[in-house]
Amino acid sequence: MFFTSCETENKITFKEVEITVEGNSIVSINIPKAERVNIISDHINTTIYQAISQSLSFGEENVNSKKSLEEQILSFNNQYNSFKKDFPDSVQEWEAQIDGDLMYQSSEIISIALSSYLNTGGAHGILTIYFLNFDATTGLQIKNEMLFNDIEAIKPITESYFNDFIEENNSDVFEADKFSLPQNIGYEDEGIVMLYNVYEVAPYASGIIQFTIPYNEISTYLNYN
Repeated sequence: MFFTSCETENKITFKEVEITVEGNSIVSINIPKAERVNIISDHINTTIYQAISQSLSFGEENVNSKKSLEEQILSFNNQYNSFKKDFPDSVQEWEAQIDGDLMYQSSEIISIALSSYLNTGGAHGILTIYFLNFDATTGLQIKNEMLFNDIEAIKPITESYFNDFIEENNSDVFEADKFSLPQNIGYEDEGIVMLYNVYEVAPYASGIIQFTIPYNEISTYLNYN
């Protein structure tokens, strides 16, 4: 009972927060925020904020990693205002919508998904999804290669699911003979999620490619449970 109580007491909890600034009219951010005031929560929140800031900095040649999220929101608005000043007859409206969800949480790992939709005047907006995995005991981000004890063994399993998805959805891919793991790998209740964003391995028309590998097929190779 003592250890169960300690685990519950130390478990990081999340609440959904909206982040905005005065004068903002085109950026919408609603994300989970780690609530406990400690270094674990600080690490998680900082990484989430940095990922969002990066997604909003599309027009900046040199991204300032020290710029706060609030400053990045203002910068995005300022870029839009400059665009409207330069092209006053344009009817194009800019939009940035970023949402986050807690995908999975255990005593070992926390997986969070960030969904970023940006429309800055192109033929269509771009939806990008990011998976962030954290060590639940430290709050530090876990890189994809550290999720597995044998990443090479993961590739043929993932490739099989990838090929099944492509066949079932009649999707086109850029290089069908050159398989690679996705940039976004995350945990959910049913298994390990593999996600390829638009243009990562397929054209825009193919959309996002996403599938889940059940734990019973991959648990042997996982470093976190």
